[in-house]
Amino acid sequence: MNPLTLILREMVHRKANAALSLLAVIIAVAFAVMFFAASEGAQQESAGIMADMNSSASKISQNTQKKTKRIQRDMGQNLRIVSTKTDLAHFWDEGFSKQLFSEDWVQKFKGVTNSINYSHLSAVLKWKIDWDGTPAMIYGLAPREVAPPGREKPIMITPVKQGTVLLGNALAEIKSVKRDEKVIVQGREFMVNRVLAEKGSSAEVRIYMHLADAQSVLKREGQINEIQALDCYCADETQDTLELLRTQLAPILPEAKVFRMQDMAEAREQQRHLMEAQLGKAMPEVLDKAVDKQGRNLAGVFGRLLPLVILACGGLVAVLALLNTRERRPEIGVLRALGQGSERIAVMFLGKAIVIGIIGALLGYALGNGLAIQFGQDLFQTSAGQPTWKPAYLPMALLLAPTFAALASFIPAMLAVTQDPADTLRHD
Repeated sequence: MNPLTLILREMVHRKANAALSLLAVIIAVAFAVMFFAASEGAQQESAGIMADMNSSASKISQNTQKKTKRIQRDMGQNLRIVSTKTDLAHFWDEGFSKQLFSEDWVQKFKGVTNSINYSHLSAVLKWKIDWDGTPAMIYGLAPREVAPPGREKPIMITPVKQGTVLLGNALAEIKSVKRDEKVIVQGREFMVNRVLAEKGSSAEVRIYMHLADAQSVLKREGQINEIQALDCYCADETQDTLELLRTQLAPILPEAKVFRMQDMAEAREQQRHLMEAQLGKAMPEVLDKAVDKQGRNLAGVFGRLLPLVILACGGLVAVLALLNTRERRPEIGVLRALGQGSERIAVMFLGKAIVIGIIGALLGYALGNGLAIQFGQDLFQTSAGQPTWKPAYLPMALLLAPTFAALASFIPAMLAVTQDPADTLRHD
């Protein structure tokens, strides 16, 4: 009779033994499939978390950068370049230099061949006047900034249209002037484009106007008395940036000297460091915690149970195979007496284990995937649709489950092969 037919008939005859062996294999396979399916689902979920975090970090970065630029714009430029002939006592006391120079000075930065730490250069003309009995500062701003090669950036200053002025809050209040009203400055009429918010600084008494307008009312055509700029970020914290700025300025404008508004520069640097810390450290820490939690959750549920379940199922298959061998002792003795060799008897016992392994692999694969899909989301906190069916696990199950069952049945099979038929028949 065909060995496969004999194996199937024996399984039908001893249903309980075959069913329990099959159940052990199904449990082992299902548990392993569920573990790996859930593990893969968790890994995909971690990848999804990382993608979401990267997306969020990108959005946060863009928003933070916009806010940072807005804050830095409101702070103003932190470098002031004036003539070396400036009376510094007057400059720091009055807030402007009486030493004028050509507005073409600022254009010299366009021809720089080496990289320098200057950007957002603006030509400025400032002068104190008596505005109908009220001290005021005319503040003429060039409509465009100058950028050295490679330093082109979006404009930082707020340009003022010709024929209009921006008034400091205190001046507007003293003169009872509102937006869109007309004022006379040094004999010329201007439209008040905007009244600035209260600043609590010297900006309260400034009259901001287009540089050409300021030069006209002050009769200083083509002249300025200050260049304002922003120093570029220096990653080397040990570098004396002010000394570096002065060294870089010397060959460009030997007649000029640069001063750095230290408090403003430090505030800018702290703002930048804060943004880098948030995006470069806080985000990865959140991501690492999420991924680590996912891994610990998975390892806690299956890491210790999987080996124990497989060993228990293997032991059960071995015990059932041993019981089957004892029950079939008369059958084994008859087969040996009829001349059946050890190979055929071994094939019967190991073949039964392999058949049970194949059936158990198919059923266990289906059960494991089903359980992972049904309960994986709650157990492993994965998103909807994770884990999914894993066809790649089926060939692995079909290979390992029969091998697992055959190995568990190996010792009982060898006992059956080595039985003496005469001794077996004598007892019966």
